[in-house]
Amino acid sequence: MSVDKAFRDMIRNEIEVQLKPLRDVVARLEEGTADLDALRNVAERLAPLAEVVGPLFGAQIPAAAKAGRRGPGRPATAARSTVTAAPAAAGGKRRGRKPAAAGADGARACAIIGCGKPSRTKGYCAAHYQKLRMLEKTNRRPSDWKDYADPDSVDDIKLPRGRAASKALAAAAQAGHAG
Repeated sequence: MSVDKAFRDMIRNEIEVQLKPLRDVVARLEEGTADLDALRNVAERLAPLAEVVGPLFGAQIPAAAKAGRRGPGRPATAARSTVTAAPAAAGGKRRGRKPAAAGADGARACAIIGCGKPSRTKGYCAAHYQKLRMLEKTNRRPSDWKDYADPDSVDDIKLPRGRAASKALAAAAQAGHAG
């Protein structure tokens, strides 16, 4: 017997000794999952009977079990719409934008002339509201950009870009510190 073969046998035996507890655990887990699969099959076969007999004994079946299995994440569209509609119907305080003025489709238009998109916040569409926030942050908000302005009543402004924008922001910062 060569030294090489003896060395390999010694390493193989040591690896077997180290792996034996891991193999035992894996074998027990496989037996456990077999039991779980059997229980799952029994539960699936008894589900129709439970739906019929359960209400007789006062048991309530969860909505998720009725609709079928669903993975993690957002609920189905129908469930989501009923959940969001419930607080408004219950008379709770509504969060978000002001109620829209009655238009053809019930949505209020953006306050910027010629925009035409539906308003989302403070009478402005999403893009113009972001512009309003940026103008407020840099102390450059025009006086006619009022909160909840009437639809199509505010002139849009074209903001400088690039180097001109840097100069305008610096000037606004100076005016903010001076004023």
